[in-house]
Amino acid sequence: MSRNIVTGIDIGTYQVKLVVIEELADKRGGRQRHVIGTGLAESKGLRHGYVVNKDEVVASILEAKRQAEAIARIPIRSGFLSIGGISLDEAHATGSTIISRADQEITALDIEKAGKAAREAATPAFLNRYVLHSIPLEYRIDDVKVLGDPLGMKGVRLEVDYLFVTCLAQHKDALSQAVEDADIEVIDQMASPLAGSYVLLDGDQKMKGCVLANIGAETVSIVVYDENIPISVKVFPMGSSHITDDIALGFRISLEEAERVKMGRLAGQMYSRKKIEDLVANRLETMFTLIDKHLKSLGRRGPLPAGIIISGGGAGIGSISDIAKDSLKLPARLAEFRLSSDAKIQDATWAVAYGLARWGLTGDTGVPKKSMGINVGKFLRQFLP
Repeated sequence: MSRNIVTGIDIGTYQVKLVVIEELADKRGGRQRHVIGTGLAESKGLRHGYVVNKDEVVASILEAKRQAEAIARIPIRSGFLSIGGISLDEAHATGSTIISRADQEITALDIEKAGKAAREAATPAFLNRYVLHSIPLEYRIDDVKVLGDPLGMKGVRLEVDYLFVTCLAQHKDALSQAVEDADIEVIDQMASPLAGSYVLLDGDQKMKGCVLANIGAETVSIVVYDENIPISVKVFPMGSSHITDDIALGFRISLEEAERVKMGRLAGQMYSRKKIEDLVANRLETMFTLIDKHLKSLGRRGPLPAGIIISGGGAGIGSISDIAKDSLKLPARLAEFRLSSDAKIQDATWAVAYGLARWGLTGDTGVPKKSMGINVGKFLRQFLP
């Protein structure tokens, strides 16, 4: 019997993470997933998530691959890659079509035509960019919002609002080539905020409305959910390393020493705890102000009852949840990563790599970004309005 094994690859500015998952059938006909291997290496050759030295990036991937193969005891030949960094962006567009059938019943062809019209409307935003995901946000029939799938309903005019998640094509190609040079075939790519949300958010949070914020070394990436649909994916060029910079400047010390101060290892008589807290709080407030401004720009009609969920390597810095509550006027908490006690990964910094592997197990990964109709993959099918 063939083994169903999938690898997720998360290449961050500070670390490269690989997670290998095996899926097995249980006695009751269900499926059980187990983490059978992990790899962790220091990232080199990256800046804000994009490649500046391919050889160093390849070496980092090879080290993480070596560790994962040693633990899983199998060779890693293919995987699913996350795309993040400051080149990640979004475009919104609306497409419409007149219902083709004489009886005005909406067909799959009508839905596909409306989707293609939306993509054509967004084309100017795609210059030098690669479309990672095309997500339908809302359908309307004769200006009335459709609750669910419009297929089979009747009307004269069908409209659809789309979210297109894009990245610089050059960025995507450089990352993919680095993975290929490490002898790992890239099966598909996913925006890292969506990969993280796949395992860090539950259905109720997505339905009620929430924002998942991943605080990385040099960027803060967010995905906003409402009614179980990701309505926005955004990356801001600011991360936990900027807090280190602030401390280094504030105390006129080296970056290495400032990093230890930030992590609470050198606080005391030598460094004022209050000044450290003020420096950290000021930078975090700036981060959450950027998020708040973006949320307001979306023009949402109501709040996000499930609040903000914070993940990433910078999630444990200072009183981050309290600062988020005050800045955004929303409930705030740290992300929880629930895995079995025998799993080889235990914290939310592994969520992107794990989410990618989980996504790969669906088997429909190639469809979402290529189809503008209703035949979307399992991952995006859950987002259909």
